[in-house]
Amino acid sequence: MFDSGHNPLAACVHPRSKMRHAKFLLLIPAVLAISVSARTTYVGASGGIATLSADAGSRGTAQGLSLSSYAPANGGALNVFAGVHLHNYFSVQVNYIWNENDLILNSSSSSTGAFYQESRSSSQNSGIFDFLIYFRRRSSRVRPYLGTGVGVVHLASTREKLIASSGAPSLSPLTFTSTGLVFRSHVGIDLRLARKLDFRYSFSEMIGQNEISKHLAPPAPRGLENFQNLFGFIVRF
Repeated sequence: MFDSGHNPLAACVHPRSKMRHAKFLLLIPAVLAISVSARTTYVGASGGIATLSADAGSRGTAQGLSLSSYAPANGGALNVFAGVHLHNYFSVQVNYIWNENDLILNSSSSSTGAFYQESRSSSQNSGIFDFLIYFRRRSSRVRPYLGTGVGVVHLASTREKLIASSGAPSLSPLTFTSTGLVFRSHVGIDLRLARKLDFRYSFSEMIGQNEISKHLAPPAPRGLENFQNLFGFIVRF
């Protein structure tokens, strides 16, 4: 029998092995501290032009054909964001994105002779979480990137003016809104201007449900695409 005060397993462990284990345990906090300190937070804002995709619908009947469409105008866009550089090549970012675009809606029916054309305002407010992949190290002065993310977008549209109408057309509502999921993909480049300041250009596309097309008469089938050319600045901490 073994002596109760003697541990045979402890006797098998070499003192040098104990030293290595102790050094490894001491290195863990140091590695974690370096990892945390290597992260860089940043905030930024950019503005530019937003372009919405157009859409059209058609419906055939025994008496004729009904057609509808909407044409968007270019409008302003703003992106306010904050993020963290987790690694030389990976970052995460949260965004608030706003854009506003004017619309012209058209609808006509050959079977009834009714038609209308109206002008509308529209705006979108989005909250999006992005994941960015950079193609050059964080220390580089020129850093192109690819980003993708998901979020929520709220669209609101109001009729500004009934331009022309005849007969008894099926008009779109005076005001309509929608809230839904949106997918965002974007490419861009960060250019180092100073130790803590970057210039950023990005081109992005957001894809989501199309409340505008739903209110055409007849409705149109496509989703809504929102293209944005944005120019701005980043401050790193």
